[in-house]
Amino acid sequence: MKKIIAVTAIVLLSSCAELQHVVNNLPQDVLGGTTSKGLSNEYIASGLKQALDKGIDLQVSKLTAKDGFFRNQLVKIALPTELQKVDSSLRKIGLGNLADEGLKLLNRAAEDAVGTATPIFVNAVKEMTFADAKNILLGNNNAATQYLNGKTNTALSKQFNPVIKSSLGKVGADTIWNKIITKYNGIPFTEKVNPDLTDYVTGKALTGVYKMIGIEEEKIRTQLNSRTSDVLKKVFALQDQLRK
Repeated sequence: MKKIIAVTAIVLLSSCAELQHVVNNLPQDVLGGTTSKGLSNEYIASGLKQALDKGIDLQVSKLTAKDGFFRNQLVKIALPTELQKVDSSLRKIGLGNLADEGLKLLNRAAEDAVGTATPIFVNAVKEMTFADAKNILLGNNNAATQYLNGKTNTALSKQFNPVIKSSLGKVGADTIWNKIITKYNGIPFTEKVNPDLTDYVTGKALTGVYKMIGIEEEKIRTQLNSRTSDVLKKVFALQDQLRK
C-alpha cells in the first residue's frame, strides 16, 4: 500500500529539472523500494491510475447515494435554460410541486446512472498508458483530473448516454417530464419546448464525476490532514517547498 501511495504522490508532482533533482535524491523509503534514481515508466503510469482510482473510490461513490447529486451543491443538476421558463410558468399556475418533483428526478437519474456506469469509467482509467501519463507529472491542483476529462469525456459520454436514458425511465423522470412539458405546451401563447433530457443529464452527470475526482486530487495536494501516511507527508512536503 505504501508503494502505491508513494507513486501516486510522485506522479502528481513535477517533471521539471528542479523537481527531478529532488525526486532523484529521495530516500529509499519514499520511493517505495525502487532505486533513488527515479521511477520506471510503468510505476509512473501506475501512480496516475491509482490517484484517479482513489478519486473514484472516495468521491464518485458519494454521487451514487440518494441525494448524491440533489443535495450536493457542487454537482446538483439545475434545469437547462429552456426549461427554466417551463418551471416558472408552472409555478405561476399552481404546479410548483410538479416542477420540484421534475427537478429532483433529473438528479435521481444521474445518481442511478453513476452507480451503473462507474465500472466503465474505471476501465477507461486502466487503459491509460505511460505515453498518456508522462506529460502530467507536473501540473496544477487538478492536472490529473483535467487530463482524464480531455481523454475520456467523449467516449464516456457515448457509453453513459444509454445508461442515463434507462435511468430516466427507471426513476420515472421521463413520465414526469412528459407530463410537465405537455402541461406547459398547453398554456396559451407559450413557445413550445421539447428538450433532450438524456443528453443534458448525461453531460451534467459526467461534469459531476470529474468535479468530485478533482476534489480528491486537490485535497491530497493542498491539505496536510489528507496526507495520512509518512510517505504522503514526506513527498508533499517537498511539493510545498517547491511552491513557496
